[in-house]
Amino acid sequence: MDSKFERIQIETAEFVFDAVASGPEDGPLVFLLHGFPQSNFEWRHQLPLLEEMGYRAIAPNQRGYSPGARPKEIEAYRVPHLVGDVMAMADVLGHQTFHVIGHDWGAIVAWVAAIMNPDRVESIVAISVPHPAALAQALANPEGPQAEMSGYARIWASEGSEDIFLAHDAARLRKVFVGSGNADEEIEEYVMLLSQPGALTGALNWYRATALGNGGASTPSVTVPTMYIWSTDDIALGREGAELTAQFVDGPYRFEILEGIGHWVPEEAAGQLNRLLREHFVQF
Repeated sequence: MDSKFERIQIETAEFVFDAVASGPEDGPLVFLLHGFPQSNFEWRHQLPLLEEMGYRAIAPNQRGYSPGARPKEIEAYRVPHLVGDVMAMADVLGHQTFHVIGHDWGAIVAWVAAIMNPDRVESIVAISVPHPAALAQALANPEGPQAEMSGYARIWASEGSEDIFLAHDAARLRKVFVGSGNADEEIEEYVMLLSQPGALTGALNWYRATALGNGGASTPSVTVPTMYIWSTDDIALGREGAELTAQFVDGPYRFEILEGIGHWVPEEAAGQLNRLLREHFVQF
């Protein structure tokens, strides 16, 4: 991570989260939540933009990824607990309200945080993963591709999958990043973190604790201002769930499609994402 960003630790009642921060301490708070198999390193292109706009941007390494936040129980990685981490961090940082940007699993946390805490979450930007109810509908459609596209999740959630990922100098883990637009030294940032004792187990426990789409059909609609960004070449998330998401946002909503971009939006399409983020955050 660029040395110009502040490296901080956020100590909640349960855990200690490693994070990077930028922008004025008295600025409006924005959390940037990473996905799998990444870390806060994925936000290195967005942090300077938010700082320039006067926001206090905090990108934590989430539960399982921070050494001080690696509970062993799989149940501890269910989404409500992950959302609780965000709320607890905001409390420690002294912010009653805040914005959330999330990619991949971080987008799921963003969606649910807004649903559970509409009085505290001012807006969300969800990247790649649609609203949980929209994803559940797409997964349940026998004529749609989403169930097959999400098949990897069952494999990743299987017992002992971390050993497969880390075997032969983490060859399988490195393979996940093919097409991400990251240079070898950037991929190494992720591999080094997930090679720490217990880190990959914690990260994979997100999948083990929450069967993808299970129960999502009953997820309430979002009422806070929302931007959802989906990319056409995402190999994990199809168009059906993306387009269904509008049915589950009752507040101000903007849906953006990035043509020809894969799953790794914050890195692969940093310029396009930053333009959209500027347009979103300038209104607050």
